[in-house]
Formats: sequence, structure tokens, C-alpha cells
Amino acid sequence: MTQVAVVTFDGFNELDSFIASALINRCRKDGLEAFITTPTPVVTSMNGVEVTGQRPMDFVTEADVVLIGSGVKAREISADDAMLARLPLDPSRQLIGSQCSGALVLSALGVLGDMPACTDMKTRPFLEARGVKALDVPFHAEGDIATAGGCLASQYLAAWTITRTIGETAARAVIDYVAPYGENEETVERAMRAIQVKSTVAR
Repeated sequence: MTQVAVVTFDGFNELDSFIASALINRCRKDGLEAFITTPTPVVTSMNGVEVTGQRPMDFVTEADVVLIGSGVKAREISADDAMLARLPLDPSRQLIGSQCSGALVLSALGVLGDMPACTDMKTRPFLEARGVKALDVPFHAEGDIATAGGCLASQYLAAWTITRTIGETAARAVIDYVAPYGENEETVERAMRAIQVKSTVAR
């Protein structure tokens, strides 16, 4: 089973963590599974929704894919050395992605390097202050690192994860299933264009 850690902090954005997790988990039968991964047993969303984590933070060391979610506390998390130390990511063996303000965490961890990134409008100036070029697109990936910007771009992060692990056919099927009724084809093609699929070969 290929395992995905959807890292979810206090103050998280429900759309970002739940959409990615839900879409990826439609591939359980194909050997791909996502888990809400939290630094404490329970985290509270930006809108007061309490969620029990499915995996503790140290799960990131064994996960094949790590997606860093966003939230209202991303700036303080990205400046918290103790919290960052709990995220020993390994780009040499893991697929790594961020959603919206999660890009601040990837930047603080040194994962982005010189790579430009996607984020949300509110986070953009803080990301640029770190010397990261912010792109005017919803999704960007280079090699095994990806960033997505805008809550609904979490579908692109999920589609990229599915494509890179079990293939484009599976990603297309998942997006087709959740697409607004009657807009299936255009939704699938938009997602595939966004993630710039170059190969259907699984990682």
C-alpha cells in the first residue's frame, strides 16, 4: 500500500485537507491510501471543526507521499523550529506537495530550493518575502515536488499524487467521479492540463 500523509495543523482549512484526502482515498482498492496526519491527537479547523488525526506526526517518516496542508497558523508553524523538526521530509524518496499556505512550511524546510511555487493570495506576500517566486497559476510541479494554490486546487494536488503513484488513468477516473454532473469531461481535462501530465507511467 502506498501511503500518503496529509499533514493537518491546528487552524487548518477544511477544503484543503479533506478534498485531497477524500480524492486520494478513492484509490484504496488500487493500493493508495491517505491519512489525516496531525501533530496532536485532535486539531481544530479555522472554522472550529474538531478532527481526530488518523496518524501521528511521526508517520511522515514512513509515508511515500507527504502533502502539507494550509491554515491560519501556517506562518507561525513555518517559524516554529520545534514543529519543523517533526517534519523530516526526504525528497530523495518521497513525493512532497503543499496546499496554499503550506508552501511557507516547505520553504522553511528548504524543500523548495530555487523552485517557484503556488499559494493563495493572502500568503503570497509572505512567501515572496522568503525569496520564493509566486506563480500566477493554480498548480506547479518540478520533479517530485508540487505546490497548489487556491482551496479548490487541492483537486489538482490529489490528481498529481494519484498520477505519480498509480497512473493517469486512475486520476482521470477519480476526477470524473467527483466532477459536477454534466461537466465531467471538461473538469477532467482541466485537471490534467493543470498538472501538466507528461507520462502515464507510475512512479
